[in-house]
Amino acid sequence: MITFSATTVLVLGLIAVLVLALGVWAYSTANRLDRLHVRSDQSWQALDAALARRAVVARAVAMSEAGPVSADPRRAERATQLATLADRAERADRGDRETIENQLSAALSLVDIEHLRPQLVAELADAEARVLIARRFHNDAVRDTLALRTRKPVRVLHLGGTAPLPHYFEITERATPAAATGLVVHVTRTSARVVLLDEQDRVLLLRGHDPMIPEVAFWFTVGGGVEPGETLRDAAVREIREETGQRVDPAALRGPLWRRVAVFPFNGELIRSEELFFTLRSPGFQWRPADLTASERRTITDHRWCFADDIRALDAAGEAVYPYHLDELLAEAVSAVADDTEHVVRSIR
Repeated sequence: MITFSATTVLVLGLIAVLVLALGVWAYSTANRLDRLHVRSDQSWQALDAALARRAVVARAVAMSEAGPVSADPRRAERATQLATLADRAERADRGDRETIENQLSAALSLVDIEHLRPQLVAELADAEARVLIARRFHNDAVRDTLALRTRKPVRVLHLGGTAPLPHYFEITERATPAAATGLVVHVTRTSARVVLLDEQDRVLLLRGHDPMIPEVAFWFTVGGGVEPGETLRDAAVREIREETGQRVDPAALRGPLWRRVAVFPFNGELIRSEELFFTLRSPGFQWRPADLTASERRTITDHRWCFADDIRALDAAGEAVYPYHLDELLAEAVSAVADDTEHVVRSIR
């Protein structure tokens, strides 16, 4: 019969513990790498969508620049070049994408915005801002993935599997989100917004318009700019009281869930707003604003509790709803309102 000394048993026990610890570490690291690869893939998809949207806006700018018959041959030539680059950017494979997108950036920087409609100027500035934000999110995801993937133990044990290494995407980054269009951003602000839900999972939307374009209406969620010294949550609570008359417990807010960067003209100024979205369920109430500003009293004209189908109907009727695709996001807000865990903020349009 084989017998083991106490020392042998101890050594074998230590080896077993080390093997188990190594196995647990390898398993958790492999899972973490998998999540990082998913994150980098999703961030690339978001960047690809932002670049595609910029190409669409660039083509619209090119059409506006060319006009029916441009009296300026150089302007017409630039418009043709811009349209060509936008087409190439949409068709380019990943290997050529950086070069072509940089060429498109350079072409856009030559556009004289004085010839463009204000709405198109805002669309272009917004598209540039979204590319900037999406590129940063993507490169952050790539950095985190490579930092773990290139560690020696991870490489030796092949914990990354067969997944290809992600790559940074480098294109010229502007000094300001609107620099590519030559715009001057008059106001930069951080806003707290709230997807306010009733018992039927309807969201409260307010209807408003730009004072300079009263015939164009749009719908938006409750919320507004964060004041000096306020936290996001405090600002959200204050905006709910001011815009609906309801007092709510800050702890009842869930989120923020989403982050949206928007560049838009309003009342003759160009505004860049970074919006963070909370969600909150509140029993049904009669909308009775408590403290609207003079500007809000002039520009907020209606309110409505909306299901997803109602939001789609408003879009179909030509009245934009912000954020974009709120009808698709609504289910996520409904799910989050009953969950008090910490949420990962993701970028939306």
